[in-house]
Amino acid sequence: MLMLSSYKLNKSFEKIMTNIKKLEAELWESADLLRQGSKLTSSQYCMPVLALLFLRYAYSRYKMVEAEILQNRPSRGGRVMPVEPSDFEAKSALYLPREAQYDYLVNLPANIADAGLRTKDGQNINSLGEAVNYAMQLVEEQSEQLTGVLPKSYTMFADDLLSDLLRIFNNKTIDEVGGDVIGRIYEYFLSKFAKAVASDDGVFFTPKSLVKMLVNVLEPTSGIMLDPACGSGGMFVQTGDFVNHAGLNANTQMTFYGQEKVEYNAQLCLMNMAVHGLNGKIISGDEANSFYHDAYNLEGKCDYVMANPPFNVDKVKSESAWAAGRLPFGLPGVNAKSKEIGNANYLWISYFYAYLNDHGRAGFVMASSATDSANKDRDIREKLVRTGDVDVMVSVGNNFFYTLSLPCSLWFFDKNKRAENRDKVLFIDARNYYTVVDRTLNEWTEWQLRNLQAIVHLYRGETEKYQTLLNDYRQVLGDTTVASAQAALDKQKSEAKEAIANASRKDKKRIEAEMKAIEDALEDTLETARQYEWLTEKFGEGEYKDVLGLCKIATIQEIEEKNYSLTPGAYVGVAEAEDDGVDFHERMNEIHAELKRLNSEANVLMDEILKGWEELK
Repeated sequence: MLMLSSYKLNKSFEKIMTNIKKLEAELWESADLLRQGSKLTSSQYCMPVLALLFLRYAYSRYKMVEAEILQNRPSRGGRVMPVEPSDFEAKSALYLPREAQYDYLVNLPANIADAGLRTKDGQNINSLGEAVNYAMQLVEEQSEQLTGVLPKSYTMFADDLLSDLLRIFNNKTIDEVGGDVIGRIYEYFLSKFAKAVASDDGVFFTPKSLVKMLVNVLEPTSGIMLDPACGSGGMFVQTGDFVNHAGLNANTQMTFYGQEKVEYNAQLCLMNMAVHGLNGKIISGDEANSFYHDAYNLEGKCDYVMANPPFNVDKVKSESAWAAGRLPFGLPGVNAKSKEIGNANYLWISYFYAYLNDHGRAGFVMASSATDSANKDRDIREKLVRTGDVDVMVSVGNNFFYTLSLPCSLWFFDKNKRAENRDKVLFIDARNYYTVVDRTLNEWTEWQLRNLQAIVHLYRGETEKYQTLLNDYRQVLGDTTVASAQAALDKQKSEAKEAIANASRKDKKRIEAEMKAIEDALEDTLETARQYEWLTEKFGEGEYKDVLGLCKIATIQEIEEKNYSLTPGAYVGVAEAEDDGVDFHERMNEIHAELKRLNSEANVLMDEILKGWEELK
């Protein structure tokens, strides 16, 4: 009964989430099928498709704000005063001229060449591609932030293909679940394109769970935030979500700055921010190369720094890098002959520290090798540790990136640590803590992210935040345990199997869908119960303790004893393996016998191959 009532309480939320997930998948499948039919590559298709999603978002927000403006609109001579660009500017919304509105484009006639359409400069519009190009131009004229960003390459699409794309994104479900969901769809498409395009090994997209972990530990509230390798802007988007969720306004509380050398990625970033209603300053091109430029002169001025920089970059010009500053601990190793830096990881690490003001926090993704690399890197790491500002180190397992399978680490600096933690660092080894999405991708779920964040809260003495998490668990679970959740799920599966078997042919699909929805909700509840158990078995009602194989608070003296390694595994140790009930010696004998049999078969097969070869001579 508890499980059923829990399901009913969350039914509407689950339905909304299911609708959004279904919508994401359907939109991607439809759009990708069109791409395949057009013979365009994913890289050709990516930017125009994401810009159409942006335009759909802009129109959705335009209609919402227009309705607000018209509510109290004065009238003159019996006619309501028309809306103007200034009305939208006052509400921090984008004004859209008629020719840039989504419904206008969707409803254009099939034969545009005969429709007599013209731009405001009198140029004829002869195709749907030209009409969409013009719409993008008009949008850019309304926003300084978007000037030169939106693609105007829609004439490469056949009109019928482009028309189909416009109709796909005009899906009514978007309006049913709310216009803001387009931001989520944009991110979903971006992640799918990251897999398909694999542009620069997918560096333009950092998986959301890693970004959320960075934001959760930094807990931004207000001030200047910099991402000097901003890619598609995920750090800004998640920071905005975090600040807005706290009941604040990200655009008034935060000032976002980004540098992104690759112009294509910077355009994705600006659209991503616009889709999420965020304003920021993003610079691209050579002047955005962070190795040689502090584009906004932000050294020592940032409240927050977040980034996922490219790992293990080589051939950085040492003299130019030194002249650009932001190197409080000196240069990493330099090739005396070429005067180039062979690995730039510690340039990035130094930059992130140098940008912080006296109470700033930094969080970034870094190659796992950087936690204990030798020579000059080790010397820089010693100086860094001795500042007392290294706060938290997290090891992340394989397959968290869309195009790379290697592990990584998350680093956190805090120049305003509480006094008790000044000479301490929290190490978390999360390499074995994740959820499998598919064969090549892992992630942290929301509950897993909050559990990891809870360890940090306890380390910081913020037990009230830990209690809030426990209350959230209990509100969702009630008295449900892992055992009762598993029992309810097993019972549901049995009942579903019977119900489907007894259903008439016309009702079978409907009943299957209903049973699946209930089963999915029970699966979610079971997983929530497992995460609650994982947390409370280790930390109870809110008392931090080192957990073998998971976390340890180490002193600077202990770090010195390990030659200033910042590898979590060096401190947390290895958890005892659970007894799986298999007799080791018996299993080894079985494996040995199996190997012996396979070797024998291989020898027979080799004899047959040699015999056949001799016969062919």
